[in-house]
This record gives sequence, structure tokens and C-alpha cells, in this order.
Amino acid sequence: MKTDSIINRIYLSGIDSEAFAIAKASGFGFEETAFCWAPMMEDADALRDGEERAQAGLSGWFHAPFAELIPCSIDPLAVENTRKRYRQAIDLALKLGYRRMVFHGGFIPQVYFPQWYVERTVLFWENFLNEVPEDVMIALENVMEPSPETLVSIVSEVNDKRLGLCLDVGHANTNVSKTAPIDWVEPFAPYLKHVHLHNNDGDWDLHRSLGDGTIDMEAVLKKLIVTDCTFTLEDRNCAGSIAWLKEKGFI
Repeated sequence: MKTDSIINRIYLSGIDSEAFAIAKASGFGFEETAFCWAPMMEDADALRDGEERAQAGLSGWFHAPFAELIPCSIDPLAVENTRKRYRQAIDLALKLGYRRMVFHGGFIPQVYFPQWYVERTVLFWENFLNEVPEDVMIALENVMEPSPETLVSIVSEVNDKRLGLCLDVGHANTNVSKTAPIDWVEPFAPYLKHVHLHNNDGDWDLHRSLGDGTIDMEAVLKKLIVTDCTFTLEDRNCAGSIAWLKEKGFI
């Protein structure tokens, strides 16, 4: 095996309907995404399917719900709803055997001022982490943040070992990002726990395979590979991305 191989740190995202079967057959881990929409945590069929996947023991990541959940809100009722859904997500993740979870940062450009976003989010996590078990790892993911600074500030100010960062390389290449994907790596590195890998054309969030887009994925991976983070192939064609990683010598 190459010294720069990441084969033992790869997970496959459930946004590809074939990902779980591929992970089970190939030995990769799995990132559970069925509950990204909060009401699915109350859907009997989704819960049963999640339990069945968990029984495979792929020891992966759990992607928490994010739609309409606003940790940085100045409305106490919005914050309370977010807290309840996050608590529900953590309880479900633990029930299914997951202790590593991805949460979106929640920034929306032209809605939240960056300073407000940082201050309110720090306050939320300082309070909410009192409800989080010591052995749970939470990684905040960039989505609409234009640059790394806000999320780095949030995690550094909270300063809790349970709270780190998830770099979504594809999101760093959309029209809301003002920073090139490769330039997110160094600021994130001290807090980096996990990475979402997918490609696009530099505008919309398309979740394409690693070789299908404008991101210089080889260069990004060479900078990321020296960190201790794990990686999820968060594209809609995991098989294509696995083939690309093999071709480039990363696995």
C-alpha cells in the first residue's frame, strides 16, 4: 500500500443509493444521511432502515438534520427548536451506534452578518455541548460560508474537544465561496476531523464524482492527506469516485 493511501479513512455517503451496498461489499465505512431532513427521525420506515444499516457495523459518520435549523438565530424559539432537533439527532445517532456526527454551520449570506453568526453560534454550542456525551465528536461543515474564518473562529472560541470541523470541498467551490477550495485546508487543519469530497463546475452544488468538475482534487487531497481526518465520498456516483482514487494512486 502506498504511504499516501487514504483507503482506511474512506466513508461513502448515503446520498448515493448504491453507497451502502458498495461500502458493505468493499470494506469502506458509511455516512448515514437518511435523517438530514429532521422529520425523517420520526418516520417509522426510515428508522427501521437505519437500524438495519447500523447492524452492518460499518462504524461511520451520522449526518445530522439541517433544513430550517438555525443555531445562530436571535429568536429564542428558533434556537429552542434547533436544540430539540439536535438533541433528537444525537439520541438517534447513539441508538444506531454512531459517535461521530456532521452538523452544518448554518450561515446564510445576506441574512446573517458574519460577526453575529460567530457570536450567536459560539453561544449556542457552549450551551448545547453540556448535553453532549464526552465520547461524541461533532464536526461543523461549511456550506454557504464565503471563507474559512467564521467557522474557525467558532470552533476556536468554543474550545471543546468534542467540536471540530468538516471541510466540504465541493461547497468551497460554489458561487457563495470567495475562497479557492485548496485555501480552506490550512485554516481548517488544526480543527479538521472530517472531509466531504465531491466536485462541481464552480457554481452550483452538484455533488459530482471527484474527477468531474473544476476542483483540482489531486492537489487538494495531497494537502489533506497529511492530516488525521477521515473522508466521505459525498457524490452521487461513489463507484466513479472510487475508480478515480484508484487511478490517481490514493487507494
